Amino acid sequence: MNQLSERKYIIMGVIILIGLIYIFRLFYIQVIDDSYKLDARNQAFRYNTEFPVRGYIYDRNNKLLVYNEAAYDLMVLPKKIKNLDTMDFCNLLGITKDAFIKKMKKAVQSPNSPRKQSIFEKQLSPKEYASLQERLYRFPGFYVQSRTLRKYPKKIAAHMLGYIGEASKETTEKDPYYNEGDYLGISGIEKTYEKALRGKKGMHIMMVDVHNREKGSYMNGLYDTMAIPGKPLTSTIDRDLQEYAELLMQNKIGSVVAIDPSTGEILSIVTSPTYDPNLFVGRARNKNYGLLSQDSIGKPLFNRSTMASYPPGSTFKLVMALIGLHEGVLTPSTRYPCARGYPPLGGRPKCHPHPSPQDLVGAIGTSCNSYFSFVFKSVIDDKKYNNTYKAYANWRDIAVSFCLGTKTGSDLANELRGNVPSIKYYDKVFGKGSWKASTVISLGIGQAEMGITPLQNANLVAIIANKGWYYTPHIVKAIGGNPNDTLLDRFKVKHNTMITDTNIYNEVIKGMAKAVESGTAGALKIDGIPYGAKTGTAQNPHGKDHSVFVCFAPLDNPKIAVGILIENAGFGSTWAGPIARLMMEKYLKGKITRPDLEKRMIEGDLIHKTKPNPVETKRRP
Repeated sequence: MNQLSERKYIIMGVIILIGLIYIFRLFYIQVIDDSYKLDARNQAFRYNTEFPVRGYIYDRNNKLLVYNEAAYDLMVLPKKIKNLDTMDFCNLLGITKDAFIKKMKKAVQSPNSPRKQSIFEKQLSPKEYASLQERLYRFPGFYVQSRTLRKYPKKIAAHMLGYIGEASKETTEKDPYYNEGDYLGISGIEKTYEKALRGKKGMHIMMVDVHNREKGSYMNGLYDTMAIPGKPLTSTIDRDLQEYAELLMQNKIGSVVAIDPSTGEILSIVTSPTYDPNLFVGRARNKNYGLLSQDSIGKPLFNRSTMASYPPGSTFKLVMALIGLHEGVLTPSTRYPCARGYPPLGGRPKCHPHPSPQDLVGAIGTSCNSYFSFVFKSVIDDKKYNNTYKAYANWRDIAVSFCLGTKTGSDLANELRGNVPSIKYYDKVFGKGSWKASTVISLGIGQAEMGITPLQNANLVAIIANKGWYYTPHIVKAIGGNPNDTLLDRFKVKHNTMITDTNIYNEVIKGMAKAVESGTAGALKIDGIPYGAKTGTAQNPHGKDHSVFVCFAPLDNPKIAVGILIENAGFGSTWAGPIARLMMEKYLKGKITRPDLEKRMIEGDLIHKTKPNPVETKRRP
C-alpha cells in the first residue's frame, strides 16, 4: 500500500509538471514569442509602406525645375513563395536565372529575412508595372509597391540640384527613418534639404487571400497612417539665365557663378561640362554614372563651382588694392614703374606692355603685375609691424574676411574652402624665418599657392559691389512657400569684411569702371549699362593659362555680380569676359545686342579642338 501511495504522488507530480510545462509553453507562445502571431498576420495582412511625394523644386520665378513621376518597386516576401515557376517569372521580368538566384539570396540574408519584405526589382516604369500587374497573381510572395522618381523638364542645373540615390547601409544604421531600398538626396540641394524635401512615410495595411491578392484595407484603414508630402523648395536660380549660361559654356571647361549682391541669392551656377540630370533617374543611373565617370577630359561629374580651386590671378589685385589702401601704404595717386615686369626681381613676375608708371585706377584698368607686386611688398614690409610674420598674418586675415581660403557657408553640398597659404605652410616649405615678401611676391597678383573656388570669386566681386559686406551665398529662398523658415535664417545675417571704409571701395570701383571704359575689358561694353570689371589670366603650370573675369552691374545699385573661369582659355577678355558680359545683359535687359559675340561664344569649342586626332596621333614619330 505504501508503494502504491508513493507511486500515486509520483504520477500526480509528473502530470502536474507536464501541465505546468504546457501552461508555460502556451504563455511563452501567446505572450512572449510573437513569431506565430507574426506568421498569422503575414498570412492575412500586407504592410505597404506609403512613400511620400517628394517636394517639387522651382526657380525664383516659380518655373518648374524638378517634379515627380510614378514608379514601382517589385517587393518579395520569401516565406510566402510557393510553387514558383522560376523561368516563367524570369521571362516576365526580363532577367536571367542567375540574377534571380542572386536577388533571392539577398532577400533572405541579413538584414533581410524570409519573414521580411524587401525590394526584389526596383524602379519599374508605369509600362512595366502594367504588364507585370496582370500576371502577378500567379506568383505568391511578390507584390508591387508604388513610389516616385524625379524628372527634369529642362536639362539644366544638374550639379546644383543634385540627384537621388539608394540609402547606404551606414545611413540606415545611423538614421532609423531609412530602410534598405529607401532613396534620399545624394548631392546638391537634394542632399542639403533632404529632410524638408522627403516628407514622412505612411503605412497602409492590406488584407490578402491565399492567392496573394489584395482584398481591401484592414478595418477600413483604421490603423493606416498617411504619408506627409515633402515641402516644395523655391530656389534663387533664374531658370532662363541658368539655361543661357549653360548654352554659352558648352564645350568649355570651367565654371560661372552669378549672385545678386543685395541678397546673396545665387542667380546662376554652372559647372561645365555638365550632364542631363534625367540620366540619373531610375535604373539607368548606375550605368550612366559609369559612362560619365569615364570622361577623363571634361570630368562632367566634378562640381567645379564649389570644389575646384584655381588661382584667382589678376582678379585678386582688387583685394590687394583694398588692403593697401586700408593699411595706409597705398594712396589713389601712388605710382609704381613697370618694365614689362617687376623691376626689383629682374622683371618677374612678368607684365604685358602698357603705359608706365600708373596710378591706382590706371593699374587696375591695365592690370599691371608690377604695380601690385610693389603693393604686396609694401604691405608685408610695413614698418608698423616690425615683423614679416605679423604683417603677413594681418594680410591673410583680411583676405580670409573676404571668404577666401574658407568656406562661404552656402547651402550647396560639398563646398571646399580653397587656399590662402598660412605662415605654418611657408615655414614648412622655406624654413622658419627664411622667407619674406619677395619670396612669395606672386601672391600679390593672385598666383603662387593661392586658390579659390568660382563661388568664392563671385562672392568676392559681390562684396566689392556692396562696398564691404555680403550675405552668405545661397540657393534656396523659400521652403514650403515660406521665406521665413528657420533653416534660412542664417542667410539673412549681414557679414562685414575687415575693411569697412566705403571710400576705399569707391577707389577700387573706379579702377573697375576704367577697365570697361578704356582698359582690358574695353571691347565688352554694354549700351546703357555702366559696369565694373576685372580681367584675369591665371597662370596654369599644367598647360595654357585660365581665362578669368569678375564684374558687377550696374555700377550704382548693383543687381548682378558674376565670377567666371574657363580652363586653358588664355586671356580673361577673350572667353570669360564675353560670357559674363552676355549673361549680365541677358539678365538686366532680357535681350542681347551683340549677336556676333553670342554666336562666337556658343559655337566656341575649347575641348574637342584641342584633343589630338587618333589617326594623326598614330602617325606621329
